[in-house]
Amino acid sequence: MAAGERIEGRCLCGAARFSAELHDAFMSACHCTMCRRWTSGMFMSLAVKPESLKLEDESTFGMFASSAEAERGFCKTCGSPLFWRALDGSSADVSAQAIDDPSRFPFELEIYMDEKPANYGFAGQRRRLTGAEWRAAKEAANG
Repeated sequence: MAAGERIEGRCLCGAARFSAELHDAFMSACHCTMCRRWTSGMFMSLAVKPESLKLEDESTFGMFASSAEAERGFCKTCGSPLFWRALDGSSADVSAQAIDDPSRFPFELEIYMDEKPANYGFAGQRRRLTGAEWRAAKEAANG
């Protein structure tokens, strides 16, 4: 997979389906408190081009405004967490585990390391950023 390629994903029960174009061709993990409470773990995601995120049938998706800046989409039937997107349209991430064969995406980034509990961790080397470092990187990228 490469940036710009279109991917498709679905929830556990198959009712909620989406497609989007990859912004980056790697997987990341968010350890922020909101993502951990939302997924009961960390949010393993793929960054997508926000304007490309298409919901096959919007009536199958529930939306939750998790903050003044973002909303989270999930299946209304089975509850699967499927995507996060900024309300200003600047960024969006979809669940890597909602894609067939997520193993094809290299795991390259962990964010909000300062909020990660000590009772789990991932083996291997990758870029790891605190919440402040991640927000600064996003602001720099978005101008």
